Amino acid sequence: LSEPRDAIEEIIEPFLLQQGFLQRTPRGRLLTAHAFRHLGMAEPNRETAQFGLFGDDEDA
Repeated sequence: LSEPRDAIEEIIEPFLLQQGFLQRTPRGRLLTAHAFRHLGMAEPNRETAQFGLFGDDEDA
């Protein structure tokens, strides 16, 4: 986005939270299932294990 950071934090983020598209967690922000449905995307499998840096964990 070409919006200033404070506009995102003060205007856009609260709107997304209010609409149920975004959730604040201790680890950051998360898209909700509602947001994925709205975007027509499949919700990723969220396990309790930490996500790998590059997606699928591969033994090197």
